[in-house]
Amino acid sequence: MNEKVSPFTPGNPAPVELFVGRVEQIREILRYVGQTNSGRQENVFLAGERGIGKSSLAAFLQHLVSKEDFLAVHVFLGGVTTLDELVRRIFEQILKEADMQRTLSDKLSRFFNKYVKQVDLFGVSVSFNPPANDLKDLIRNFPEALNNIIEEIKPEKKGIFIALDDINGISNTPEFADWYKSFVDNVSIHYPRFPALIMPIGLPEIRDTLSKHQPSLMRVFRVVEIDKLSDKEVEEFFKKSFERVGIEVEPEAMKIMVMSSSGLPILMHEMGEAVFWLDEDKIISEEDAFKGILNAADSIGRKYLEPKVYRAIRSERYRSILRKLASEKIIIGFRKKEIEARLNEKERKVFDNFLRKMREQGVIVADIERGRGFYKFVNLLYAVYIWMESQRTVKLNNKYYH
Repeated sequence: MNEKVSPFTPGNPAPVELFVGRVEQIREILRYVGQTNSGRQENVFLAGERGIGKSSLAAFLQHLVSKEDFLAVHVFLGGVTTLDELVRRIFEQILKEADMQRTLSDKLSRFFNKYVKQVDLFGVSVSFNPPANDLKDLIRNFPEALNNIIEEIKPEKKGIFIALDDINGISNTPEFADWYKSFVDNVSIHYPRFPALIMPIGLPEIRDTLSKHQPSLMRVFRVVEIDKLSDKEVEEFFKKSFERVGIEVEPEAMKIMVMSSSGLPILMHEMGEAVFWLDEDKIISEEDAFKGILNAADSIGRKYLEPKVYRAIRSERYRSILRKLASEKIIIGFRKKEIEARLNEKERKVFDNFLRKMREQGVIVADIERGRGFYKFVNLLYAVYIWMESQRTVKLNNKYYH
């Protein structure tokens, strides 16, 4: 049986072979990696909005830096709120990465011998679980412990690269900012040669949070920001992805997919996934792309707009306004005055609050190009989902009352 395998990975970092774009940011970060090669410790803060592709970029950088003879690790910190778990995960990921390379595995396993366990679940893996007191020592002596690792992996590796992915949770604790600043200060004073690049990754506003906790911390970071991909880069991604599974994309279909993805990797994968499973003849047509928009919008809406908007906005007046935004046709943007004219008196009283909530939830933004009083949806799929939900409500009401 020849089963279809999708090249798209909604909600997960893109495979290295399908990574596109970010050329300037990659060059910049690799420059800093080059600085660590000379023995200087570097700190890069990778910032970007949700769904912009931060994790995919980190995974790609890990791949590139590994080729430069660095021990490169990608540490996922989603849900981590304590220094104990942060440091435990860092060392565990270092050990797991080293475990893939026999000579390094032997060295580091001896180094952390009493803390390392081989866990045999679905294959052998490394687990790092030191006693609480020993873990506290590792937190306090993090520079020394990391330096010992760097010394152990010489001459096989020039240094170490650590991506700390999703520090949004841990950054809310003042202890993290103080600990990180102490780490950097300690290295600068006691370690003239410390070939390590640490790259925390988070939302842009996390920098403000860290700055409030430790005002001098932000001075240590080289900030690299990533934004939406260009239409050309999005097209390249779809072309590479579909070619990988032997599927042709017609030009008009490609235009539709590029437009609906809004340059956001998270939407690109949702759109590609939806269209992939619709295809039956190895050719993506304009009709396939339009159907894909509906399926992708439904998936995106249920994952992101349902919890953020429909469950958060429980007022029937707000929901009624939402339906009126999409009652006539799928719209990407709207003018406040035109929508206001279609609202009843009770809806008009809460319309400003409604717009504020929608902006706060990241659903709409001011459309500066069209002028004052104009708004647009952050992406087409949000608009499509809102339209779809309005149609479902109309059908449900008709069924109920008839």
